[in-house]
Amino acid sequence: MTTRGILLASAAALGMALPAIAETADKTIALSNNYAGNSWRQAMLTSWEKITGQAVADGVVAAADAFTTAENQATEQAAQIQNMILQGYDAIVLNAASPTALNGAVKEACDAGITVVSFDGIVTEPCAWRIAVDFKEMGRSQLEYLAGVMPDGGNLLEIRGLAGVFVDDEISAGIHAGADQFPQFKIAGSVHGDWAQDVAQKAVAGILPSLPEIAGVVTQGGDGYGAAQAFAAAGRPVPVIVMGNREDELKWWKEQKDASGYTTMSVSIAPGVSTLAFWVAQQILDGQEVPKDLVVPFLRIDQDNLEANLATTQAGGVANVEYSLEDAQKVIAGAK
Repeated sequence: MTTRGILLASAAALGMALPAIAETADKTIALSNNYAGNSWRQAMLTSWEKITGQAVADGVVAAADAFTTAENQATEQAAQIQNMILQGYDAIVLNAASPTALNGAVKEACDAGITVVSFDGIVTEPCAWRIAVDFKEMGRSQLEYLAGVMPDGGNLLEIRGLAGVFVDDEISAGIHAGADQFPQFKIAGSVHGDWAQDVAQKAVAGILPSLPEIAGVVTQGGDGYGAAQAFAAAGRPVPVIVMGNREDELKWWKEQKDASGYTTMSVSIAPGVSTLAFWVAQQILDGQEVPKDLVVPFLRIDQDNLEANLATTQAGGVANVEYSLEDAQKVIAGAK
């Protein structure tokens, strides 16, 4: 008798209900990723390799290959998806360059019988599944935090992410909605930092001479430390900078907190959301009923848990949560 048969027989004898046991050992899953040029994306890929590598070794699936386009272009990613269709993958897990521009390629995949699960950068094609974070709320919550620590308000500098990407647009929309909600704040300037501290530092350094006194910096992740360096280099007071869970940001924050009591908060989506998307795809391939839209919370770090989160964040990495099959099953159950 197979291991599965033994487990089912034992469960039946004991009157127990077993969670679904994978019938996906011969299935192949591919990750289509549009960009890898910052620490968040690198951590996302590392988490994918760690969790899926173990799943392959355990015989849960036959393969879980990761592919990243050379340029952040929807046309290139669409071609990548079409190649995956030709290669015969059973599922494609997708971090999309655009919510709409890839819909044609996604529909082709679905029509070929391929399961498509989008996450982080989701797609609107109805045949695909979506694992989303409320990015607008992530932006709006920054203004709510600033209103709590600076009730009188002030001028803000907004650092945006990668231009033309859905996530950047959503977080920025949330930030501006927050500024409408808390009108004591005015967004005095905006730059694109591409979710990378070196790009953000140059962009902030370039705009600072034209800005009035800045009370706070609202961000998208990967840009907080670069902003702090730019303010320091310009000899200007460092404002309250909302961080994005990167190790360099958390380390700098800890140093400032110890030296002067510097206070801020940090928020981002956990890069390990890629592993949740993997398990969701595996569950769909296993014949489980999965709602088309799933929601995961963003990961927030505050003054009182900074040290604990910094201690578990790798040097050069991002504060992270990786997901297990059981975690995915809970998310799925919660959405039903």
